[in-house]
Amino acid sequence: MSTKVSDYLLQRLREWNVEHVFAYPGDGINGLLAAWGRATNTPRFIQARHEEMAAFQAVGYAKFSGRVGVCAATSGPGAIHLLNGLYDAKLDHVPVVAIVGQTNRSALGGSYQQEVDLLSLYKDVAGDYCEMVTVPEQLPNVLDRAMRTAYARRTVTAVIVPADVQELDYSPPAHAFKMVPSSLGMAEYAPVPADHAITEAAEVLNAGEKVAILIGQGARGARAEVEQTADVLAAGVAKALLGKDALPDDLPYVTGAIGLLGTRSSYEMMRDCDTLLVIGSSFPYTQFMPDLDQARAVQIDIDPHLVGMRYPFEVNLVGDAHETLKRLLPRLTPKKHGKWRRKIEKDTARWWEVMQRRAAVDADPVNPEYVVHALDSLLPDDVILTADSGSAANWYARHLRLRGAMRGSLSGTLATMGPGVPYAIGAKFAHPQRPAIALVGDGAMQMNGMSELITAAKYWEQWENPQLVVAVLNNQDLNQVTWEMRAMSGAPQFLPSQGIPDVPYADFARSIGLGGLRVEKPGDVADAWHQALSARRPFVLDFRTDPAVPPIPPHASLDEIEAAATSILKGDSDRAGMVRQGFKAKVQEMLPGGRHRPERPGADEGQ
Repeated sequence: MSTKVSDYLLQRLREWNVEHVFAYPGDGINGLLAAWGRATNTPRFIQARHEEMAAFQAVGYAKFSGRVGVCAATSGPGAIHLLNGLYDAKLDHVPVVAIVGQTNRSALGGSYQQEVDLLSLYKDVAGDYCEMVTVPEQLPNVLDRAMRTAYARRTVTAVIVPADVQELDYSPPAHAFKMVPSSLGMAEYAPVPADHAITEAAEVLNAGEKVAILIGQGARGARAEVEQTADVLAAGVAKALLGKDALPDDLPYVTGAIGLLGTRSSYEMMRDCDTLLVIGSSFPYTQFMPDLDQARAVQIDIDPHLVGMRYPFEVNLVGDAHETLKRLLPRLTPKKHGKWRRKIEKDTARWWEVMQRRAAVDADPVNPEYVVHALDSLLPDDVILTADSGSAANWYARHLRLRGAMRGSLSGTLATMGPGVPYAIGAKFAHPQRPAIALVGDGAMQMNGMSELITAAKYWEQWENPQLVVAVLNNQDLNQVTWEMRAMSGAPQFLPSQGIPDVPYADFARSIGLGGLRVEKPGDVADAWHQALSARRPFVLDFRTDPAVPPIPPHASLDEIEAAATSILKGDSDRAGMVRQGFKAKVQEMLPGGRHRPERPGADEGQ
């Protein structure tokens, strides 16, 4: 039997060591589906419930494996549905290859059914490489370049294969004019900056007295070097959310997350430092960094297109974080661990005490901060954590201390709703022996998560370790937007847009063969986590949480928080769980230090 183009495409994916393709079927890829049957499902076709979820699963797989994630979809609507997940990969710099079908070549340009100009549609999301295969000899070069470009540039690429081309007999490119041969493999390399640039950076860092370090996901492969740099410079280390697992949170000088979802200790370290070193991060919120004329700054990033942004850096080092720090460290002059470092460690320890106090505040019925804080000490050593966009991301950022080999991620730059559960499923295919936990709000669960429980139900028995816990923070409110309306617009909750139905998530999980438990009392939270983490099948915890617990920004004053929360009384006081008379005292318990912070955050307490 002859080898079809579709057969060769799957063969080439196998030669690239692709083990999974996250996809949804459709007649635009019928040739590929038939080839999968002939190839005994190798690489494995992982059937999501929706093409967007297939893309999210590919992103989760890529984030937690370090390998390229591959997704596939049919022509027209299937290819369109992939886009949100593909943009999530593009903006978070994750290597993903999309393989999509197209109508027959003879119908192109004829306004045919499901004909969409995919080259134009994918021009932005797969701007680094997007090609359509029109003859068999073109295939190996197109697929190889898509794989190499995704890896090298940590981005999205796309291969479009019309349905009739999939059915053609495959013939390789010949040794002839206008034929393009190709080869497999990705060369490993670790670029380093010029020697004089490293010397200049060392001079800036050595001159500083109060050094702050900000790391992102680009520092993940340089953990030991970041720790050594922080020790030599007597610096504290703040983390962008995509770099939350790049350095352990139990190190006393790691101040935690930075930004709107960040910690007060990170905020104050940036506010008071005189020198800034940024490693592998393009954190966008300049207002959480030092004043623009305050600190001398050095940046390290592997991507020359991403240096020099966000802050007026004095020295930009383009190179791999691990190799660059190895060359930088011998030129750094050790600093005494004095007042600056002690303050950072004191502030950080105090922040975690505040988190414990905030988690202990009574709420109606359950404080969401307590739900996540109670998980912190129970996290398995090799856990993979995902968080969805929304208020769940606040509690993931602030209450969970990643330690050792723990991994975690969320939709960082796109901040899209819905990837929490499919990320976790992608992680389970990347590491079937590791437990996974997804923290999601009820809005994201209704949008995407419930359908992907069906995917988990389909595949969990094939995982070496079946533990997958989905924790739903069920407050019947699109809570992050509700609080943004109050804090930024002074508007009360607009129920027609913000209120969502109460769904029995645990019951649904049980109805499809998974475990499930609804939790409505604070006293049941810890036992629920224990039950879910010991279950031998995926498990859904439906936590009934209070929508009136505010995701307090690290720089907010008590007056600002009170004004925002008081707006609850303008439209939804029956659901608020906090009345005006008691609100001030309640938030005082939750604020760092337990008392009013002045207009300039952190200027109290002699700091």
